[in-house]
Amino acid sequence: MIFLWVVLGYLSLLMGISVYKSFAVKGQDDFMVAGRTVPTYKLVGTLLCTWIGSGSLLAGAGLAARVGLSELWMAAGAWVGIILVFFLAARVRRIAQYTVPDILELRYNKWARILGTMVIVIAYTTIVGYQFRGGGFVLNLVAGVPEWQGVIITAMFIILFTSFAGMVSIVSVDIINGAIITVAVIIAVPLVYIHLGGGGYISANLEPEMLTVFGNYNFLWAMGIFLPTFLLLLGESNMYQKFFSAKDEKSAKSAVVWWVSGTIIVETAIASLAILAFSHFNSLPATSELFLSIVDSEQIILHTARYSTEVGLPLIAGLLLICAAVAIITSTGNSFLMAPSTNLTRDIYQRFISPGAGQKQVVRVQRISLLVLGICAYLLLTQFRTILDMAFTAYTMVGAGLTPVLLAAFLWKRVTTAGGVASIATGMGVTIVITVINSILAEPFISTSYIVIPAASASVAVLIVVSLLTKPDPDHKWEKFYTRKTSLAEAIKEQKKIN
Repeated sequence: MIFLWVVLGYLSLLMGISVYKSFAVKGQDDFMVAGRTVPTYKLVGTLLCTWIGSGSLLAGAGLAARVGLSELWMAAGAWVGIILVFFLAARVRRIAQYTVPDILELRYNKWARILGTMVIVIAYTTIVGYQFRGGGFVLNLVAGVPEWQGVIITAMFIILFTSFAGMVSIVSVDIINGAIITVAVIIAVPLVYIHLGGGGYISANLEPEMLTVFGNYNFLWAMGIFLPTFLLLLGESNMYQKFFSAKDEKSAKSAVVWWVSGTIIVETAIASLAILAFSHFNSLPATSELFLSIVDSEQIILHTARYSTEVGLPLIAGLLLICAAVAIITSTGNSFLMAPSTNLTRDIYQRFISPGAGQKQVVRVQRISLLVLGICAYLLLTQFRTILDMAFTAYTMVGAGLTPVLLAAFLWKRVTTAGGVASIATGMGVTIVITVINSILAEPFISTSYIVIPAASASVAVLIVVSLLTKPDPDHKWEKFYTRKTSLAEAIKEQKKIN
């Protein structure tokens, strides 16, 4: 019962902050990009919490429990992506838009904006859907609530929380969520390691392959789980929107340094905890209440929190770990629901339906969008076998549909409007076709671990070929994405501002 009260108390705290912050929302800038005033420490917290979601807590941890440390190839895709983002962060903030489709229309055309919005809405509602499922797991574990009811309760909380104050509430609570997530997993790993017997336990109970670079797999498999997270990170709409929220370019770049450090620490700790704890719970008699089967391996972190004393964690550490799980699920759900609602409002309603809509009307429409997308996310849960399948499909949708054209906008002046539009359509189309075929067949046509390879390859090939076969775009289409030429004095002055 104490677990339930702690979860309810933590959720009440988060909701209270959101309600309080709602009074600070005066218009579109506040709701969508937190008034563009977010300092570095808040930006770090919200970037970390956005990325460390149920994909890490459930799908990643479950994969680590089954295959060992080679699961970190999946996490490493994000790490490498974040490092590359460091070189783009200031330029993204300098453009000062609201959404990724804003960037797409600025560099390409309105069709790129529309297709980009479709990619984000489909992918992000899928990601929100498995946050709902994660919440269902938590409530089932701590209170015995049937999972389907827990999913609905989680959905209602996330939709309501985000609707109150939008980005203002998200960045306000994520500094708390980020601290709890980091502390909880860092404390848990050494305690479980020592309790189980340290190095001796690992040698006696873990297969050697569990601790190797590729495990029982090969380089192709590693790339299959590396590329979806890598490409998603580089095209991640939440990340760009939060860079737009930063108070200046320096804050955006500084946040990236701390973000990659925090992500490496937390994801490695989650994988290590999953491997250690699962090796214990899976070895118990199948008749034991504490036994966890390979089928349920995605619940290993939640199971560890609930039965913390069994693996050497004091009750307070187990409670902290369950709060971390709640923080991971809600913060990621909030952010990934916020992004597509912003896209629908900004990139469809405000751009094409009612360009002259007032600030209050825009916020009202976005709140309605939050509700509609939340319902769609719930319905999508029935279309996938596992959370890992949902994660890889959503990651591939963004990684193949958006990342190539976004990187080309910043890094390749020769990319053309036709090439960009064709690339988005191709990446999205290939991902959808494979996903639909997989859902129809008893066995997947192409494993979700590999769909990124044909989807991203086709998207990049179309981008390059069509761009080279079409007339170069005029200078004004790409010059905003590059630092303008300046005199030496101007360059020094500009660098001092950034530093």
